[in-house]
Amino acid sequence: QVELVASGGGSVQAGMSPKLSCVASGFDYKTSCMGWYRQIPGQEREGLAAVYGGGGSTWYADSVKDRFTISQDNAKNTLYLQINSLKPEDTAMYGCAAGRGLCGRTVSERGGKLVFFGMDYWGAGTQVTVSS
Repeated sequence: QVELVASGGGSVQAGMSPKLSCVASGFDYKTSCMGWYRQIPGQEREGLAAVYGGGGSTWYADSVKDRFTISQDNAKNTLYLQINSLKPEDTAMYGCAAGRGLCGRTVSERGGKLVFFGMDYWGAGTQVTVSS
């Protein structure tokens, strides 16, 4: 059974820098593309960042590349998202997703956005609420 369990969210003040975690199980992490997304109610799901589970290049949406950093500990099947200098507009549900194969086969950059067109598994996410 595939699980993608995100944690580290909560109610935080603007300017803080939380680190979110996502623990994956039930599939081969090291041969999958791992990514973070966020969802604001009433809006399209937004791809934020991605990295191949076996290591290598990272992918970012233009909107977050200056403040967000994706990393991983693939020995622990764990994906991280460091968010620096939170803003109220960062309020959203943050989750992780996984797709079999290289990231070039599961994500693409289109007009500055990161599109998760080939992700196979989606986690439920952790809520981040930013107050000013």
